[in-house]
Amino acid sequence: MTALDRHVRELIAFEGPITVERYMGLCLQHYYATRDPLGAGGDFTTAPEISQMFGELIGLWMLEVWNSMGRPAPVHLVELGPGRGTLMADLLRATKLLPDFANAVQVHLVETSPVLKQKQQATLASSGLPVQWHERLEDVPEGSLLLVANEFFDALPVRQFIATERGWCERLVGLEGESLIFGLRAEAEQALGQILRIGDVLEWPAMSIDIMQELSRRIAQNMGAALIIDYGYWGPAFGDTLQALKKHLYVDPLTQSGEADLTTHVDFHRLAQAAAAQGLQAHGPASQGDFLTALGIEARATSLKKRATHAQSADIDAALARLTERGEKGMGELFKVLAVTHNGLEAVPGLLPLSSS
Repeated sequence: MTALDRHVRELIAFEGPITVERYMGLCLQHYYATRDPLGAGGDFTTAPEISQMFGELIGLWMLEVWNSMGRPAPVHLVELGPGRGTLMADLLRATKLLPDFANAVQVHLVETSPVLKQKQQATLASSGLPVQWHERLEDVPEGSLLLVANEFFDALPVRQFIATERGWCERLVGLEGESLIFGLRAEAEQALGQILRIGDVLEWPAMSIDIMQELSRRIAQNMGAALIIDYGYWGPAFGDTLQALKKHLYVDPLTQSGEADLTTHVDFHRLAQAAAAQGLQAHGPASQGDFLTALGIEARATSLKKRATHAQSADIDAALARLTERGEKGMGELFKVLAVTHNGLEAVPGLLPLSSS
């Protein structure tokens, strides 16, 4: 039993069952504060760690959008949940094609993990640009904004509600002996609307919506764009998407508390609604495969292979296939891309405007 396992059990024994949102928050805070979870030796791998092409294309996307914005200076370049800093490093290398951008940009990373912050500092030490770190998006200075969030929203806690004969009842985490178990709050939540089928699971991403509202407010008031890439769906939809990954394998989310990565699928429709409420334009969502293809990933792969060994060429081909793979479980299909922009920025590379949110 881990130290967090004991803490969670003591908390529940003292206070009673806790919400799934609170349980996820406790686990994720401990998880990200105590390790680098990325790569073959960690628990999962993200697109920037698969290939430099991913970050480079996002860098070119940022250049085009900045041009469309009228080249504001300064402009805050922000990444939420920047991992090891790999995406930002590749992005900044690609944007050197336009020196004016480097002169205008101010880099901000929103990161809570001290372990990953050290990795980011090492990765970006040679970027040639000063980097500022912040605990929250609210701490980033106001101003024109270009933001990227890759696999950020999936790692935010959610509330879960189950459709019962009594109505929507919140899912809780409680104790049975020494084991953590799921249960339900006795009182129904009246504000969640009509139930269609008993047993349906409704996930409510309150924290994601709060962050999206703050991000949208900033873009509406100061001009800018945000690019969100994550695995998820276009809701409304019902289903339990809570999952735990350890050593690249799925495990029980109620075992080894704080030692596995807990995530849920992102409801892009709710994010687009939060943006639309602030008067923003949504673009997409598109599948990651379609988005990267539209940005020219195949041409970039061909260019890289011209200077590569046979083994390196094979790796480039494998990375291209993995990033764009279609099919239900393919990364290129499962991951979606959504952009939100200030009103008046009608076109962004690789995505079509959303007519209604």
